[in-house]
Amino acid sequence: MSDNTFAKDIHKGLSAPLKHISSKYFYDDIGSGIFQDIMKMPEYYPTACEFEILSLQGQQIIDKLHFDQPFNIVEFGAGDGIKTRQLLKTLMDSGVEFSYVPIDISKKAIEELEANMLDHLPDLHIKPMIGNYFSMIEELASSETPSLFLFLGGNIGNYERNEANDLLTSFNQSMKPGDKLLTGFDLQKNPATIRCAYDDPKGITKAFNMNLLHRINRELGGNIKTNQFDFYSHYNPANGEVRSYLVSLVAQKIHLQRMDKCYYFEQNELIRTELSKKYTLKEIDEAAETSGFKVLEHFLDCKHYFTDSLWVKE
Repeated sequence: MSDNTFAKDIHKGLSAPLKHISSKYFYDDIGSGIFQDIMKMPEYYPTACEFEILSLQGQQIIDKLHFDQPFNIVEFGAGDGIKTRQLLKTLMDSGVEFSYVPIDISKKAIEELEANMLDHLPDLHIKPMIGNYFSMIEELASSETPSLFLFLGGNIGNYERNEANDLLTSFNQSMKPGDKLLTGFDLQKNPATIRCAYDDPKGITKAFNMNLLHRINRELGGNIKTNQFDFYSHYNPANGEVRSYLVSLVAQKIHLQRMDKCYYFEQNELIRTELSKKYTLKEIDEAAETSGFKVLEHFLDCKHYFTDSLWVKE
């Protein structure tokens, strides 16, 4: 992601009638570190649920792949890879031949992931890529090697419905018949459980959101006083959407030196930062069909909080 793209997107978002910052900008090196802390919170259940699925059901997932030659495992937004490592270890223990291709926009995250993976799995054939998956998927599409694509962690929930359909359709169009996609979906559940996961008592999620403002100051020469903003998160159980916001506590003007632009905030004006959609199994089936896939299996954790759903391009 170029600095110029960041600057353009921030200008567009802060100039809009309803201000917004894309959640993809959470994950600079500092933000990626804060997200590691989020994943360790007792209230944040998705990580543990998916870890359970990939640890205990890895062999069942492998049995559904039906690849008859060496293949790539291409992971978008790989993060620290701890969950994925469980699946990779099961594959290696089964003598399956594959190459692991993790992709992340953070160079630091990729370097740490590679070192960590090779520390635990020294014989792993790993070919990391740095960038966002929108640009990398085109490069991967030219390969003749069959692939299992991983889009884990419930990341699909960060997209509006039409954006999610577009992303899944673009995955489909870049895949060859027989390629598989294993996608993590956070499921609808007790609203109180979801609320606590996205507005934790220690304020780690707040720090994750506030880092967007710190990042603007660091990279764009902003003069934002972060103590003049607060964080608010809301879960709507009727549509399964968590919406997160930064709230301007006062009427204020901020200046971004690098662009020499000013932006004005009214008191209590919002900056929308994140959507995290929670799905039903029916909605997942519909998403697969809409984007041209067939569902092979939903692999659920024991609480039925989360699913890694395996799809195939026919």
